[in-house]
Amino acid sequence: MKKQLLFILILINALPILAQRPADQAQLKADISFLASDAMKGRLTGSIYQDIAAEFIASRFLEIGLKTKGDKNSYLQTFYYAPSADPHNTANLSIHSGDSVKIINVAGYIDNGGLSTIIIGAHYDHLGEGTSSFSLSAEGGIHNGADDNSSGVSLMLQLAQSLSKVKSKYNYLFLAFSGEEFGLWGSNYYVKHPTIDLKKVAVMINLDMVGRLKDDNTLLIGGVGTSPIWKEQLEKTNVSQLKLTFDESGSGPSDHTSFYFKDLPVLFYFTGQHSDYHKITDDTEKINFNGMMKIYENIFTLVRSLEKVNEIPFTKTKEEKQERVSMKVTLGIMPDYMYNEGGLRIDGVKEDKPAAHAGLKSGDIIMELGKFQVTDIQSYMHALNGIEPGSKVVIKYKRDGKIVTSDVQF
Repeated sequence: MKKQLLFILILINALPILAQRPADQAQLKADISFLASDAMKGRLTGSIYQDIAAEFIASRFLEIGLKTKGDKNSYLQTFYYAPSADPHNTANLSIHSGDSVKIINVAGYIDNGGLSTIIIGAHYDHLGEGTSSFSLSAEGGIHNGADDNSSGVSLMLQLAQSLSKVKSKYNYLFLAFSGEEFGLWGSNYYVKHPTIDLKKVAVMINLDMVGRLKDDNTLLIGGVGTSPIWKEQLEKTNVSQLKLTFDESGSGPSDHTSFYFKDLPVLFYFTGQHSDYHKITDDTEKINFNGMMKIYENIFTLVRSLEKVNEIPFTKTKEEKQERVSMKVTLGIMPDYMYNEGGLRIDGVKEDKPAAHAGLKSGDIIMELGKFQVTDIQSYMHALNGIEPGSKVVIKYKRDGKIVTSDVQF
């Protein structure tokens, strides 16, 4: 009863926003504004606000006209997860080993009588009020998670709205996962307890942090190596003329990974990390809604283009062999994972860390760290692995086209 009352109160406060129609950029903003409002308290995995977010997504599925594909003729697939004692699994979730955490996936379906199904998914949980070690904010507070990942959920809803109005040889399954922030719990459970036949799935498209398209229009698409058709198909359907950056791997730190390991083709859409990642400043007003509409147009066009494709064959990707690197020191930066032009570009600098003390800024491109040359994320991690705590090294980086050096105290 308490959850229902909270949902009603939050919904009433959001009605002026949700009343905006038609389902377009205004609807994207309405959905993000609701999910990322302070009233939702950061949608912490396992919390009552996770439950309210799930009910909201279910209500949007109903409004769009999707069929239920959860448990017991509902949109919801509920299960309980007991994290292990391994602190890396729980990330200080404020629960103890053996405690059961309630997790809810939300599933809506368009049945076109097709022989195969396209899955479009996004996680909706976030970090609550920052009690876990995943929070990067120096101070506590509500982590609204507008980009991470209200943006992905709202884009999924936009696609559901549009695809519900077209004829297709495919069925469509829309999945909103919880538990992603702490280990892909929701998607991992779903592939083990699917509500459709996974052998008849054509592709899983995952939307995670798609709300911060930068001025250069760069969009990262992962999973392009999971089918030989992807690169050509993605380039042909780039109707928004975005700068596409491709990543071959079918695995990564988001929910498409669970489906890839079931031998399914996947695609992963991502506009890149930023200085508000996992902080209390990831708010709705920083979302690039024009950019989201461009991404929507690309994905919708891609999905519709698959009508003319006879088969989407699955290919295992070559997972880059990575040594387990146990770093003794940290520089305190957020790498720009989408940068691939030599060196490591900084996307954000954490307060009161070695990089900040050395004067590094967002946009700087690290070229050398001590005796180590830095050419990419892997060489950067190996450099950190070779530096001892308490040591001082010279860092060489590029700023505004000029080479700069500074001393870094670890």
